[in-house]
This record gives sequence, C-alpha cells and structure tokens, in this order.
Amino acid sequence: MRIGFIGLGTMGGPMALNAQAGGHQLIVHDLNQNAAAPHLKNGALWAANPGAVGKQAEIVFTSLPGPREVEAVAAELIDSMKAGSTWFDLSTNSPSVIRRLHALFAAKNIALLDAPVSGGPAGAKTGKLALWVGGDKAVFDRHRAVLDAIGDQARYIGPIGAGLVAKLVHNCAGYAIQTALAEVFTMGVKAGVEPLELWAAVRQGSLGRLRTFDRLGKQFLQGSFDPPDFALKLAHKDMTLACELARELSVPMRLANLAYADMTEALNREGWGARDSRVPMLLQEERAGVSIKVAAADIQAVIKREG
Repeated sequence: MRIGFIGLGTMGGPMALNAQAGGHQLIVHDLNQNAAAPHLKNGALWAANPGAVGKQAEIVFTSLPGPREVEAVAAELIDSMKAGSTWFDLSTNSPSVIRRLHALFAAKNIALLDAPVSGGPAGAKTGKLALWVGGDKAVFDRHRAVLDAIGDQARYIGPIGAGLVAKLVHNCAGYAIQTALAEVFTMGVKAGVEPLELWAAVRQGSLGRLRTFDRLGKQFLQGSFDPPDFALKLAHKDMTLACELARELSVPMRLANLAYADMTEALNREGWGARDSRVPMLLQEERAGVSIKVAAADIQAVIKREG
C-alpha cells in the first residue's frame, strides 16, 4: 500500500520507519528535508509539499505539533487527496478541530480519523505504541494492518474525536499526578526523609504497586463504594495529618488541600464517613453532570483481555 507520511519529527520519523518496515511504500514530507534521510535511504519518495503527498497516497498519516499545523496541512490535503482515500491524524489535536475537518473531508468522500499516540519517542522507535482511534470503524478495520505496523496497541475508541478525548484525559491525568507527587515528595524530604529511601518505600505501597488507571475499576467505574476497602473517615484523618505536617514545614500543598476539601465535603454528607475513601469522586460527577456506571463483569473482561 502506498502511504503518505507528513511530519518526520521525534515521533513521526520513527513511526514512518515502522510503516516502511511493514512493507509499505512511503511518500514523505517534512519542513526539514534532512529529517527524511533514513526514509529516503530505505526507498521512500520525497514530496515537496503536503499536497503532493495527498495526490500520490492511498492513506495519509500526519504527525504534527498541534491544531494550527494540522489545519494548515488540511488546507492542502483537501484539494489533493482522491475520493475514497483515508487520512489518519496522529497528532495530539483539538477534538473540535478534528470534528470540523472530518465534516469537510467527508463531503469529498475522504475518510478522516483521529489517531493520537501514546508511548513517547522510545515507543515510536520500538513499535510499543498505543494508537487511540476515533472515526468510522469500518475504515479503522480496513486499515488495521497498517496501524499495527506503527504500534502494537491500535484501539478503536469511538466516533470522530474520541481518540483525542482519550489522549487528553490520559495526558491531563499524568501532569496532574506529576504535580501532586512533587507536592507530597517535597514534603517528605523536608520532613527529613532521605529522597532515595522515601521513593523506594512509597513505590511499594498500595498506590505504587497498582497501575494508575486500574484504581478506577473497582469503585469509581462501578459506582460502588460500599462496603469500603478503607473508610472515608479514616482516609480523612490521614489527610488531616499530612496537611498539618505540611503546614508545620511551610510546604505549599495546593492540590493536596483541594483533595482535602473534597474529602471534608464528602465527610459531611450523611453516612458517607463509613463509605469507601474514594466516595468523594462522586462530588465531581455531580459537578460535571454525569453519572458513571460500568458493570463489574465488563471491567473484569477488559482486565482479563489486556492484562
């Protein structure tokens, strides 16, 4: 299959090489032609601009910095890609932008799917990479072999934009957790614990041993907080002690204090003190106006299937 690849940077370059290693003919373009050197050496064709890629390729992949660059490339692709061809945008993009572009390309019988990736530069090189795809499932299924050449975890998420929503949830969670870890770790070090020993200890605690998003499966996704694994009233006591320690040490704990405020609000709900310590998560459901309820059997099926 003749594949176009636009954007050969830290992520795009290795992904394009993986597609090439999968036996596909490549037409490539990047603002820096030197970035295409390994692809050209392996037999790829050079295109002077994105429009030239669109004219020659059955499938176009783009790996670009953000919405502005995607829209600029889209302006050239929409007039050059053939009816019946497909564009996968691998960029971390705006769901609103991709949905608007999807409608414009659909009017020309060109399939557009969002397919942001997760795995970092190392994953892009090794192929240990997740691709979260939104759009027409039949198109996803038809091109599954190409996606599997790029990454080992290509997954259909839902309608157009769904892949990007999943990517933004993932990344936002990561940076929020990063900030929280910086807060509590500086508190621990300022309280006199040697950094290496502190890290070695906490990574073997209940939080450290469990995959981050696995924690959502038991209580939050199921909407089940009774009986408790650990009661809110006990967790609130622990957070009280932690926040008091931070104040004694003059360590700023903005996120911890937000969490503590939520726990206090939940503790004041009738009967919630004896519920599981994750029950304050219901307060966010109320604020967002959503209700989440997933069957336990469905959650276990995912864990069994994917480990």
